[in-house]
This record gives sequence, C-alpha cells and structure tokens, in this order.
Amino acid sequence: MKLSLKWASDYVDLSKMPSLKDYSDKLTYIGQKVEGYETLGADIENVKVGKIVSIEKHPDSDHMVICQLDCGEDSLRQIVTGAQNVFEGALVPAAIPPAKLPGGVTIKDGKLRGVESHGMLCSIAELGLTTHDVPYAVEDGILIIEENCKPGDDIHDVYMLTDDVVEFEITSNRPDCLSVIGLARESAVCYGTKLIERTPKVNFTKGDKNINDYISVEISNKEKCPRYTARVVRNVKIAPSPLWMRMRLRAAGVRPINNIVDITNYVMLEYGHPMHAFDYSCLEGSHINVRDAADGEKFISLDNGEHILDKNTLVIADKKKAVALAGIMGGLNSEIKDDTKTVVFESACFEGSTVRISAKAQGMRTESSARFEKGLDAENTLPAIDRACELVELLGAGEVVEGTIDVYPGKKEPVRIPLEVKKINEFLGLNVDEAYMKNALETIGFKVENGIVTSPSFRIDIECMNDLAEEVLRIYGYDTIEATKFKAEVTPGKISDDYAFELLCHDTLISAGLYESVTFSFISPKNYDKIALPSDSVLRNSVVITNPLGEDTSVMRTTAVPSMLEVLARNCNYHDAGVSMYEMATIYLPDDNKENLPCEPRQIVIGKLKDGNFYDLKGVVDILLEKAGVAAEYIANTNNPTYHPGRCADLVAADGRVIGTLGEIHPKVLENFGISAPAYVADISFDTLFELSNTERSFKALPKYPAAVRDLAFVCDDALEVGAIEKVIKMADRKTIESVELFDVYKGHQLGDDKKSVAFKVSMRSADHTLTVEEADKILKKILTLLERELGITLRK
Repeated sequence: MKLSLKWASDYVDLSKMPSLKDYSDKLTYIGQKVEGYETLGADIENVKVGKIVSIEKHPDSDHMVICQLDCGEDSLRQIVTGAQNVFEGALVPAAIPPAKLPGGVTIKDGKLRGVESHGMLCSIAELGLTTHDVPYAVEDGILIIEENCKPGDDIHDVYMLTDDVVEFEITSNRPDCLSVIGLARESAVCYGTKLIERTPKVNFTKGDKNINDYISVEISNKEKCPRYTARVVRNVKIAPSPLWMRMRLRAAGVRPINNIVDITNYVMLEYGHPMHAFDYSCLEGSHINVRDAADGEKFISLDNGEHILDKNTLVIADKKKAVALAGIMGGLNSEIKDDTKTVVFESACFEGSTVRISAKAQGMRTESSARFEKGLDAENTLPAIDRACELVELLGAGEVVEGTIDVYPGKKEPVRIPLEVKKINEFLGLNVDEAYMKNALETIGFKVENGIVTSPSFRIDIECMNDLAEEVLRIYGYDTIEATKFKAEVTPGKISDDYAFELLCHDTLISAGLYESVTFSFISPKNYDKIALPSDSVLRNSVVITNPLGEDTSVMRTTAVPSMLEVLARNCNYHDAGVSMYEMATIYLPDDNKENLPCEPRQIVIGKLKDGNFYDLKGVVDILLEKAGVAAEYIANTNNPTYHPGRCADLVAADGRVIGTLGEIHPKVLENFGISAPAYVADISFDTLFELSNTERSFKALPKYPAAVRDLAFVCDDALEVGAIEKVIKMADRKTIESVELFDVYKGHQLGDDKKSVAFKVSMRSADHTLTVEEADKILKKILTLLERELGITLRK
C-alpha cells in the first residue's frame, strides 16, 4: 500500500512530523511495517515553465528550430530543439542548466550544429510522466502545458510533483489499513493527534424519478454477500480527471483512466473499499442479482479474459447475464465507455473466502480481490458510495439520482470484550492503569464504557482479550518495554535420548571415514524392480503421492537401499576412486487402516564403492555396534535377491531381532543401476538399534594376571560359518575365555572338496589367579567336546 502524505493530510495533521524517516520509524514501531519511502519529483531539478516568445529556423538544420523563451528571468533564454509541435506563445517545461531529469540525466549548456543552446525543452517522458498522468500531452513531442501557470514557475508546483510517498507492507489481519483513512488513523496515534472526521455530503438532483425507477437489487446468496449498496448517476460526462486526482492516483501506483473509473479507484484507496461502476444501458431488465454462477457459464472480463465459471463463483448479474465477478473484476459487457450517459455505482461486501477461491480458480489477482479476500467492513459500503457521489458532483461528472438502494441482510453485532486491566498487565508484563488503556483504545476507534470495550466494525481482527492487549502494547510502544526476569522456574533445555543417539551415530560413521548423503524420500516404483524385490514383498506396498512431480518421484520409499545405490551410481559415473557414504534415512510404511498416517521408521544405510570389501563394511558396522553398546552376530543370508548369495549376512541381536542386513550387491542389481564396480551396502534399523543400545560405560581395571593363549586349527565344511565356531568356543567357559580371534583360513586339495581349515587364537584369563596348565587344558578339552558335539568338527591333524 502506497500512501501519499498529502492525501493523508486531509485526515490527519502531520505538521509535527520532522522527517520522512521519523514517520516511517514511528509507524513501524506501532505495527505498520514501512517497506520504503520516496519524495516524488526529487529526481527533477531546475525545470521551469517557459513561454516561447519567438521561433526561427536553424541555419544549419532542416528540422531544428531556435526558440527564445521567457523563463521568468531578466532576459530571454535561447534553446534549440528538434520538436515539431512547438509554437509561439506555448508554455513548455524548460530544463535550465544545471538541471537534472529522471534517470540521472544532467542538462548543461552546449551547442547544436554551431548554435548555442542554454537548456532543453522537455517531453512528458523526460519528466517521468505518461499520457495517463497528462492526458492532453503528446508522446512524441514537447509537453505543451495547459495548466494555470506563468513563466518561471517550478514544474513541481505546476504538476504537483512535491508529494512524499510511503510504502507499507500491510498484514492480512489489518485490511482497514489498506486505505488512506486507515493509515491516517494510525498516523494520528503516532503524533498524539486525532483523526479528522470527514462525512461525505451528497446533494441529490431533484427530479421526477428516484433510484427505484432505474434499478432494483436482489441478493440470492446472502451468505456470500451480506450487503449491497447502489446509487445511480445520470447525465454522465466522461472526461479526464482533474490534475489533483490524477497525481494522487499516480502517487498511489494507480493509472488514471477517466473521471468515473478514477472516482471508483480513488474511493477504494481512500476508504479501502473497492467499488465498481456499470453502464446502466447494459443492464438488461434494470435489475441486479447477486447470485452463484451456473456451471459452465461463460464470462468475459474487462481485460478481455475469457472465463468458464462454476457454481462456487459469485457473480453480479442482470436479468440475462453475469456482468461482474463479485469482488474481482467487472465484465466487458457493462464497461464504462465514452458515450455512457447513466452509471450505476456498486459498493458491496463479499465473503473473503469466496472471493479468494474464485480469483484463484480464474487465475486473477486484482486490487479489489486482494482487499475483499482479507475481509472488509460491511458498514463501509454506504460511506464509500457517498464519497463517490460527492466526487461526481465535485468533478461535475454527472447528476446523482435521488435515493439509495441498500440491501443489508447480514448485519453483525459489534464485538464487545471486557477490559480486564489486571489480566492485560500480567499478560504483557506492564503496569499501566485503566485510564491509560481506555485512552489508548479510544484513540484508534474503540469505545470503552462501563468496563466494556466495543470494537469498531472495521477492526475485524479483534476477538478476545489478547487482541486488546496487543492494541494497548503497540500504543504503549514495543521499544519502551523494560526487560524483566522470568518469574516462573526455567527448565534447562536438553536434547532427547533419541536425538543424542542419532548424533552419536553421525559422529561414529563420520569418524570411520564416511560422508553423509541426503536423498529425497519419494522415489520411482521401478526402483523396487531394480533391487530385485520379490513381487509379493510387503515393501512394494508404498504410499502413493497424489500430485507427484513425475513418475520418478511418485511413491514414498519403503526402503532406502535404492536411494543409496543411486548415490553410488552417480559417483561411479564421475569415475571417483573410492566412495564411502551413509544416510540417516526415513522410510514410510503404510498403515492397514488407510485413514491413519504411515509409520515413519528410520534406517542407517551405509554404502561403499571401490573402497574395500565386505569385511571393510563389516568393520564399520562393528564400530557402530560397539559405540551403541549392542551385542549382535552375523548370520549368513542366501535368500536376499538384492545381495550377492554367499556374501550377505543378517545382523541379529541376542534376543533374535534382526537389526539389519549387509553384504555385496548382486551383479544384476549393479547392472540395473549402471554401476560398473563392486558395491557393498548395509541397511540397519536405527529404531531397533536405539532400543537395544546401552551407551553407559563402566570402569574395568586392567587384568592383574597373565592370559593363557592357545592356537587351535579345525577342518570343517566350507559352508560352515566362522561365527558359528566362535560362538560354540565361547560357550565352553564364558567367564574365563576372554577372546576368540580368527587368524587363518586355508583351502586346498589335500583337505578335500568343500572343506576348509580355520585357525583361532583363544585367550583365557582368570580374574583372581594365574591359570595353571591343567586348568587351561581342561577348558580346551571342553571346547573340543562342544565343537564335535554341536558342529561335528575336530582338530586338524
């Protein structure tokens, strides 16, 4: 919203304003944020009115002339120009050196084809104006001034280019400030003065007819249109608006068109209430009906846009057709033309959500819809239309027909709220008395009687005590609030156990040399085929996105393995030497009840490409398990189609829960993703790992007694897992057997087909004495017995 301070001065005394900056700061402090400010015409310097006294041809040019001008100086000023529309006696704008024009143009004395020229004659474009601002001007010539002025007058005064303009960012809860009057009311509070109340005065033209003889109004949808006010103006004279109105509209960023249209725009800016004017001769049946559009009804708006309406769109219609989209834009079939003689002024109030939905559906955004969609004051329709008729008479644009049609089915009771002084002070942390609050509220239009505050109708945002407290506070001044200590006990902030564990996982994986990746949670359903997921897998049941950007992002992932493989594939295409990545990924598992939101467990996905082998990946997982304090074993998994058979293992906790899966990716899956090198991936359930985690650490003293170490070698089936042998060895004496370490694996023809030799270093230690040879041998004998009984293996000979 751009506010002309000259315009605002009609409603508030700004004589105490020391500067534009002070004004902007004060308005910002009370909640009306200022985006910027400017002084119109500040980029024009030393441009005066000059009267052309004589014109003679340039001796060395066919199109230039030499003009002698009276610019209110002691002598005539000679200026050479190439314009063809100048004539003797014409008043023109003359830039007298040193002069400045918009765009940083500087005018100096000079010579044109050998003839001295002491200045320049200006066109409207060179003054930053348009033919809308000065309708009688020509675009391709010098501006011939028709205003009441004399030689030597400053061009700023002639065309009222001395206004200060402030641009505000009005919040959606304050539509009353989308007006000159609304911002003048706020300005009055800042400078300790009162709003100047101006009631429009309308002098009806006496005649044999009143408004009811011209038009009738019906509201078919009273919920969407709580009030509709209309007036008729006859003997209309379409003409340009006077200079003062054109310049005020220009300052507000609105293009002047003609007197009738300009009046509606002027009132919209001044009162904040959009209006519309219909050509009476275009209203068939002399009737206006505010109704819902029919499905498929066609409408052409003033901007020549063709629209297909539906039943949710509110329209203004005559007996046969729609003539306007309510609160948005008028129709081409009822626009004001140069030959219009009778006009119907509309000032109505429409439901904000209806205007918003209709404007969005039709792809239209207008000054009118921007105001209506925020919610406007129905009480403002009559003052606004009165102001329009007052301007019609002031401009001599027509005769106002006697009478007003005012259909008002949706009148609302004013909002009344108790003034709870103590509660407001406690809420704000202030200590102000009731008299101050009463005075503060009354300065902005509230009424306070017997402890009850009545909100003005234009303050649609006031609903409860909190709103009153905000009004008191902004008048009191946000910048004057004294800092106080918290009265309540402050609970120290801390991160949750869940988040602390997540940070631990991040630190651990980064310390292990991995880089974190972040991928989208939505993927293509084709990714399930690419990882060879079985057709009956529950992981194929995904949450489908209603309006996806494309097929590649149409479902929410149920596993993050495809996302990691895409990251590895991209790095493989970049010919990276080696890549180690991880992602803390969220997956989405749909609920059986479609009404419920999906479950969102998290996964830790680790990927390695050209950077080690299965055991390197296992080493990273072992570090993560150690930091998490989780004991788990690796169990071979030959049935997972995503991984290479024989190079895949499930990570199983002591209670039998599967924590995750890790292994080398199957060659066919690698081919599906375009990966040309072996890749290794671990897929671990973060939530399960967190549930099993034990990050508490207790002190354990260094052992006092030496360990007894024995090396054992066994021959077993090639398919037997080393982990299974380690598990049985530890079962022999969990208290004494300190560690079991594999140090050799051998395969050869002398062992036989499908056989291998595995060698372990077994360390045994007692906490209270040195183990004797007999005690160590006894434990070894038990180990051998268990291995033969449980796994059928014996010592290698």
